Amino acid sequence: MRRSSKRVNLDYNILIVDDEQGIIDSLSVVLKRSGYQFTGVTDPLAAIEKIRNENYDLLILDYLMYPIHGDAVVERIREFNRELYILLLTGHKDLAPPLETIKALDIQGYCEKGDRFDQLLLLVESGIKSISQMRTIKKFQEGLNKILQAVPKIYQLQPIDNILEDILTEILPLVDSKNAFILIDDITNISSGNTSIFKGIGKYKKKVGDLMDMLDPELMEAIGNARINNKVLKLEKSIIIPLINEFQQDIGIIYVEGDDLEEGSKLLEIYSSQAASSINNAFLHSLVNIKNDELNRTYDQLRETYMDTVEALRLVVDAKDIYTRGHSDRVAYFAVKIGEAFNLSKEELELLRVSGIFHDVGKIGTSDDILFKSQKLNEKEYDEIKKHPLKGARILSAVSMFKEVVPIVKCHHERVDGKGYPEGLKRDEIPFMARIISVADAFDAMISDRRYRSKLKFEEAKSQLIQGAGTQFDEDVVGKFVARLSEFPQMVMDVAHTFE
Repeated sequence: MRRSSKRVNLDYNILIVDDEQGIIDSLSVVLKRSGYQFTGVTDPLAAIEKIRNENYDLLILDYLMYPIHGDAVVERIREFNRELYILLLTGHKDLAPPLETIKALDIQGYCEKGDRFDQLLLLVESGIKSISQMRTIKKFQEGLNKILQAVPKIYQLQPIDNILEDILTEILPLVDSKNAFILIDDITNISSGNTSIFKGIGKYKKKVGDLMDMLDPELMEAIGNARINNKVLKLEKSIIIPLINEFQQDIGIIYVEGDDLEEGSKLLEIYSSQAASSINNAFLHSLVNIKNDELNRTYDQLRETYMDTVEALRLVVDAKDIYTRGHSDRVAYFAVKIGEAFNLSKEELELLRVSGIFHDVGKIGTSDDILFKSQKLNEKEYDEIKKHPLKGARILSAVSMFKEVVPIVKCHHERVDGKGYPEGLKRDEIPFMARIISVADAFDAMISDRRYRSKLKFEEAKSQLIQGAGTQFDEDVVGKFVARLSEFPQMVMDVAHTFE
């Protein structure tokens, strides 16, 4: 069941700052009626310290205040908090700060004071929705990071009982749960017929005989229903996720209890697909009569499912910002075109494609206020963004299948003149395929709209590549790409249509 809107509103802390107590009192009535949790402060300097030391989601403040105005308050807050959602109140629209100031300080909205606060209440509701969406994205982002850290562990070959315990241990933090169990078919015990393996955690850490006493008929029916239909089944305070292996066979279920599983259910589904693969892998390795081709097929399937997980992570990066959506796909497309111009093999072209798709996966660890900033980054922010090639390399290093991709992702922002990052490599010190990704990446960035600038025209972008040849870019790579662009003038339009 969904929580009531007033109960949801209490999950967000609002701070009101106005040097007139009467305004705070009036706002308090409106916010209290809508079920919001708030604090009122008349001293703007004291408000800054409250935000520094306490947790607030949304700030409503007056512009003209004593001893400092609202824009000065925001400027100080932004020095240590870039995530706070801020609404500015003005006595009159002519007294509002310039639009440039509002943008520079990341003030999300402002409105005039009045006898009624309908407009402000709408802005507050809109702000709460935005904060809620960012919370969901952040939680999903953190959850995916946890999955990536957990997956290599559950793929280790070890006794099935240990694998099941590891799966449960890693799954609970994804949804802040304490109680869960796994029930799977034992495909290795053929002689004894259809037997099951059970592992529980929390209140379900019991023997399988004791478990059956805890399961009521309704829950048993629900488990059967989830397995028959191969669909996730959400109950009032629990969720049942069928485990489907690489061959689309039902091998069991994971049952998780929790007070609020709605937001985490997608994470559970992603992780459960990995869990099913690791369980199936353990079973296959336990069978004495397994054939080599079955092992190879299993490995290929495991590789594919792990790539699906990293792909989900990469799509979170792309989906976070409409200005970069589809960028990785286009970089992969352009990189393959350059590789074809060098007559690279089919295997080398596939390596280029995968490297292009995952080249920015490290941005999952970069804060949104830096990724979404519309002004020029300061030195500290730029240093942070420069870490993403290394972060991406570490993420992909978790399993051996990305061994060849790792150095390409790590070095795609190096420059042939040695002024790139993260290691300042020069010319042939930079992997050849990383030099290709560098050109493809820069070209797509130039022909795409970004928050801080409009896209360049096709000829302007081509000219920029030529100007950068020998300093930023490899001359041969630029030469091949420019020639390829001349041969295929519709290529940019084609790729745009491909990834729309």
